[in-house]
Amino acid sequence: MAPVPARDAATVVLLRSARAGVEVYMLRRATSMDFVAGAYVFPGGSVDPRDDDQSLAWAGPAPETWGRVFGADVATARGLVCAAVRETFEESGVLLAGPSADTVVADTTGDDWEADREALIARRLSLAEFLNKRGLVLRADLLRPWAHWITPDVERKRFDTRFFVAAMPPGQRTRDVGGEADEVAWLRPDQALRRAQDGEIWLVPPTIRTLTEISAFADVHSVLACDREIVTVQPRVAEVEGEMWLVIPDGHDGVS
Repeated sequence: MAPVPARDAATVVLLRSARAGVEVYMLRRATSMDFVAGAYVFPGGSVDPRDDDQSLAWAGPAPETWGRVFGADVATARGLVCAAVRETFEESGVLLAGPSADTVVADTTGDDWEADREALIARRLSLAEFLNKRGLVLRADLLRPWAHWITPDVERKRFDTRFFVAAMPPGQRTRDVGGEADEVAWLRPDQALRRAQDGEIWLVPPTIRTLTEISAFADVHSVLACDREIVTVQPRVAEVEGEMWLVIPDGHDGVS
């Protein structure tokens, strides 16, 4: 059978500083979902066709720059950054945008914000319409590129996902927004990995790899300052000594 086409998607690892080091925002996908149901993941989702709308105000690296980093054309790169900002707001209530190119929204709570968030989820409102209505500038400079994963060919639902990292904007706070998630939590990367190893939570390979990488950093600034080489990783299914395994390239001609 021919593989299902992989849809462009964006995932954002939200970071905050804590006494014990870096914490990441994670949500557990509801068991009713048809893709990695029950897994703890980072906010993210598919690129919406309207995410490449050029009418919104933009601050930070241009789409051309993101395209070179992620190996994508300009329209796809613009859509990925916009999807990253939109999905983060939809799934955490955190908005990477501000009234100007060097400010960020301080508070996204309240009934009016919630109405806009729900309209975005329902696709009654595009990201450009949402930001333009409020006079906000998308802050692409608050994002950093982190990774690129493609779902294995054997899956029924596949994504071509670029991973970003971003720090929690000052003054904002996450909230349990429901919908695709039935639980949210701030966790240290090593804590999440340990809980997964103990069988308390389920993590998919891209999440495990990302948490492992971030656990090596002492603070949020160090994560954001890391100069990443983005290497595409696509796991594959292979028979190893009579058993079927998911083989994951490590990005350096090796496997894990």
